[in-house]
Amino acid sequence: MRPLRYIKVVILLISLCLATALKAQNQQDFSNIRVDELTDTQIRQFIAQVEAAGLSEAQLEQVALARGMSSTEIQKLRQRVDKLKTTEAQKSGKQNQQKNNTTPSGSNRQGSYGRSYNLDQPDPVDSLQVRRDTLTLAEKTLASLKSKIFGADLFRNQKLTFEPNLRLATPRNYQIGPDDELLIDIYGYSEASYQLKVSPEGTINVPYIGVIPVSGMTIEQASSRIKSRLSTIYSGLKSGNTSVSIAVGNIRSIKVILTGEVVKPGTYTLPSLATVFNALYSSGGPTENGSFRQIELIRAGKKIGTLDIYDFLLHGEFKNNYRLQDQDVIRVPNYQKRVEIVGEVKRPGIFEMKPEEKLSDLIRFAGDFNERAYRVRVKVLKNTATERKIDDVTSDKFSAYLPSGGDKYFVDQILDRFENRVTIEGAVFRPGQFELSSGLTVKQLIQKAEGLREDAFRNRAYITRLKDDLQTELVSFDVAKVLSGEAPDIALKREDVITISSIFDLKEEYNVRVEGEVLRPGRLNFAEGMTLEDAIIQAGGLKESATPKRVEISRRVKNSDVMSESATTAQVFQIDINQDLKRATAGFVLQPFDIVAVRPSVGYSKQKLVKVEGEVLYPGIYTITRKDERISDLVKRAGGFTAYAYVDGASLQRPGSQEQDSIDVQKKLEKNRLKQFQRLQKSISDTLKIEEEVVRNDYVGINLPRILKKPEGKDDLFLEDGDILTVPKQLQTVKVSGEVLSPVTVVYSGGKGFKRYISNAGGFSDKAKRRSAYIIYANGSVESAGKFLFFNNYPAVKPGSEIFVPKKAEGRRMTPGEVVGITSGLASLAAIIVALFR
Repeated sequence: MRPLRYIKVVILLISLCLATALKAQNQQDFSNIRVDELTDTQIRQFIAQVEAAGLSEAQLEQVALARGMSSTEIQKLRQRVDKLKTTEAQKSGKQNQQKNNTTPSGSNRQGSYGRSYNLDQPDPVDSLQVRRDTLTLAEKTLASLKSKIFGADLFRNQKLTFEPNLRLATPRNYQIGPDDELLIDIYGYSEASYQLKVSPEGTINVPYIGVIPVSGMTIEQASSRIKSRLSTIYSGLKSGNTSVSIAVGNIRSIKVILTGEVVKPGTYTLPSLATVFNALYSSGGPTENGSFRQIELIRAGKKIGTLDIYDFLLHGEFKNNYRLQDQDVIRVPNYQKRVEIVGEVKRPGIFEMKPEEKLSDLIRFAGDFNERAYRVRVKVLKNTATERKIDDVTSDKFSAYLPSGGDKYFVDQILDRFENRVTIEGAVFRPGQFELSSGLTVKQLIQKAEGLREDAFRNRAYITRLKDDLQTELVSFDVAKVLSGEAPDIALKREDVITISSIFDLKEEYNVRVEGEVLRPGRLNFAEGMTLEDAIIQAGGLKESATPKRVEISRRVKNSDVMSESATTAQVFQIDINQDLKRATAGFVLQPFDIVAVRPSVGYSKQKLVKVEGEVLYPGIYTITRKDERISDLVKRAGGFTAYAYVDGASLQRPGSQEQDSIDVQKKLEKNRLKQFQRLQKSISDTLKIEEEVVRNDYVGINLPRILKKPEGKDDLFLEDGDILTVPKQLQTVKVSGEVLSPVTVVYSGGKGFKRYISNAGGFSDKAKRRSAYIIYANGSVESAGKFLFFNNYPAVKPGSEIFVPKKAEGRRMTPGEVVGITSGLASLAAIIVALFR
């Protein structure tokens, strides 16, 4: 076991070292973040990234402090975030909810943005990846506040490569050097092939020819010299009968030195076809302080060219991308002047400027303005020798304004308002927004909106107008008179809103109600001229049970005498209609809010169903044939009892009247019985709840032997729709449940009493409420225990019964505060009594 512990400790130490090294290599510097210079858009993007990553503010602050961001800037960032979130909450009308979800300043703000990882606690081995991912997320999120240097991503992109293509034909100006391989092919009247490597002295040794110096020559110059020497052996070269082909095979490697502000400075071994771009990409490109526009190529102590990476980034051109030679030096100097542009441009960031470049060039570097940009003026923050200042540069000075190092340019959005908009809404054919042309009036705008609709309210409309202080005022006018010329037309102003109401908007929605014996009772939309027959047809027509006689219409009273004690509250009409709803000569015309009531026919009655189940000869569903039919009559119709019938346990279940066919009745009855069984099971598992809830018992306790002995007596109940008469089989058990030690079902014995059955279940539990025990008999009746003097009187037990013992309600313990209050009160009372007897 001990060696295994040592192995785990070693793995933990190695993992921590690797994680620390990885973080040290990838850590970013956030010391140059200035929160005051950030726009609201940048802050909103930061909030969105934090919430998407699920990071806490404590994590962000720890990472920011570790990466050089000052505590002052962190405090400013927190204030900016809180202020922006509060402002947006007020705009959306959710300020109270936002206050409840926001942790107050100075308290633990750990979880305000989502999930939280504790960066102060050491991680186990299996959570190192979680810790590393969290740090990476925090750094990426904070990096969104840091302005991007234009061009830096070019050398950080792992998918982009600038490796030289070694499969191209050898350039004619390629200079041969040591370790290059020359391929010489002679064909024609003479044939020969040679693979010759250039020696360190810069020569090749051609068989039968001798040593030929080629180092420092271009491939074209070397080919001419080799052909001249070969012609002394191969005479066909002069006559043209023999030809020679000279090419470079394997190229040599060269060493190039990169120095200055390079991410990974040093000496690099590259193919001899490599260019300055290849070397820069291999070294990781310029650092944050490195220049992207003044990269120098030094050869033999002399500067032979300068590379501007912006030519490639902006135009895709490789200007001054020199091919490298052995021992070349690439130096990346510090940048001389950088400025930043943010806001409504297509490519915000930090750009390096040459001394002669103007603000227009900076805007071009940033991809020009976007569609929402305010182009008339650009704001700039400048650094002087002692303090900062702000300038406004107008559009006519863009091409002449010379940026200074450290400038930050802000391009704002255009105003979210219209300079020439008017709106018309309401009862016109084309409502919406229109251009405010010169001299536009109300009449002209209505004509532009294709005129008034037929339902337009023409007596009055109004204009909602903005005053000079942005307060609103209403200007009303008569639409009909303005259109006819009787009233003067009204000239419109910017942001005027003309509202023309519909006549339907100005009155209550009219309807009528049809109730009673129709297929679809309910409310109907009122229409002028609607008759009683029209309303009944729209309600689906008359049911079979409906009578066309004495259809009642109740109507609202508008001019009732409120001072009279017998004031009329409704006007009632009784109308006879045709059964087939044929149109009468003068049908009764309805008015808004009339209520139509269709009565059922006299003597019409639907079938009422009952069910007999259990130990009878013919169980099933029966129809009640007369109103005075009783339980004894139903037993006779069912053929009497079988040999195993337990008549004393017969029960009657009466769930209520149901108007449905026999199949629906049977489903309803089965459903009710299942509910009753589930209630009983629930009462066994939780006896306290059964006392707190009022459980409806659908069973009617009947004594069937007494009913059959004395038919039509007071116990022989009249049948009702939905009744279920159940005659069980001979019952031989008694069930004991509730607050007993071992709920059980035992065999019934006539000599046993209530307590004997409780003893068979292990006796009462400590939580049993003995005085409230009760028995549910097989016929559905219930009888509870009583008390005589100091003795409990328990009911008799019959076959098929269930003994149920409920649970005591748990008493609530007093809180320490209540104990202290009672004690203090008793002490005060005692002090008062002592004082009275002195």
